[in-house]
Amino acid sequence: MLLLGLGLVLAFPAQADIYKYVDKHGRVILTDQPTNDKYKRLVKTWKGWVEQKSRIATEDFLRNRTRFAPTINRYADVHQLPHALLHAVITAESAYDPEAISRTGAIGLMQLMPGTARRYGVENRRNPEDNIAGGTRYLVDLLRMFNNNLQLALAAYNAGENAVKEYGNKIPPYKETQDYVRKVLEYYNQYRKKAPS
Repeated sequence: MLLLGLGLVLAFPAQADIYKYVDKHGRVILTDQPTNDKYKRLVKTWKGWVEQKSRIATEDFLRNRTRFAPTINRYADVHQLPHALLHAVITAESAYDPEAISRTGAIGLMQLMPGTARRYGVENRRNPEDNIAGGTRYLVDLLRMFNNNLQLALAAYNAGENAVKEYGNKIPPYKETQDYVRKVLEYYNQYRKKAPS
């Protein structure tokens, strides 16, 4: 197993894949906990990181990071964002998994919701290039909206800009959002020391 050369501490991703089984009476059973090998996986979902102290790296993480780095860096350059920032958001959002699906229906590397995808003209959220393009434009707009306050822009990326506004332009008091902002900033600081490639 390869270790990340960044001193990056990652935790195992929490998965809640959805499986389907049709029993002998024709009943369809859907579950995230299959009991035998007759269940077929329908959907691979992403639920974020499960806290864990060990340092790990998965082959998919490293392979996908290398695969998508040129596209990520190109869109960062187009929008004059630090490469490290865009990589940090993608690490927190999907761990570079282009097939990631959240429990709320966000899809892809930058976990675009349907409304956000429509807003930025992304027709296929599963297409990595389109997903990165739309997610990057959204992040840039959030930075502008919140006067380049990175913490507020990240909070808005996670919880929505209206949530940030409702709390007086402060990070909403949601544990998930607060953890998300902290995690992205940690990745950002680590990636600034050594950029992903």
